[in-house]
Amino acid sequence: MKRTMLPLILAASLMLTASAFAAEAAATTDAAATEEAAEKVAFEAPVVLTSIGQSADVDIANTLCTRAGIEVLKDAKVSADTLPADCKTLILAVGGSSKGLGAAGIDADQELARTEALLKKAEEQGVKILAMHTGGTARRGTLSDSFIVPAFGAADAAIVVSEGDEDHLMKDILDENGAELIYVKKAAECIAILQDLFG
Repeated sequence: MKRTMLPLILAASLMLTASAFAAEAAATTDAAATEEAAEKVAFEAPVVLTSIGQSADVDIANTLCTRAGIEVLKDAKVSADTLPADCKTLILAVGGSSKGLGAAGIDADQELARTEALLKKAEEQGVKILAMHTGGTARRGTLSDSFIVPAFGAADAAIVVSEGDEDHLMKDILDENGAELIYVKKAAECIAILQDLFG
């Protein structure tokens, strides 16, 4: 009888030990995942949303932020002089529009000058920059690319509708600076990403 019970006791003991190891491993994995998620939360309020290129994409970005529960101060033409001193995050809706520039009463060179001065001021204030390119291929071309280069060059992270970066222009800029790139298939997917980035 004792010989029959011994293997059963040993088997039960091994099962308990395995369960303990599994629980410990799961706890370690959960802790690592929590730590990794915490490291990704890089953006915080107050948030200013602006256009880089004066396209209608700034309105799309504004809607996405609202649906994500992120309160933003939308100012399509915010400048280095008008950037609030308490701004913690600057969201750039990137995409050039000749029509939008005309409606704003400025040309591409003036928009680029505003962009460069704004990004310099943001850096001086320690403001985090999140670039968004949601217009896809419709917001690519010589005009838009002239705004993509400085905006993505200054970004700490970016959300991009993937079909708009088939040539990897944005990816290459971000990779060079070690900034995070998050691809989405459609603009609506930005909502969950924004919620994650802002914790």
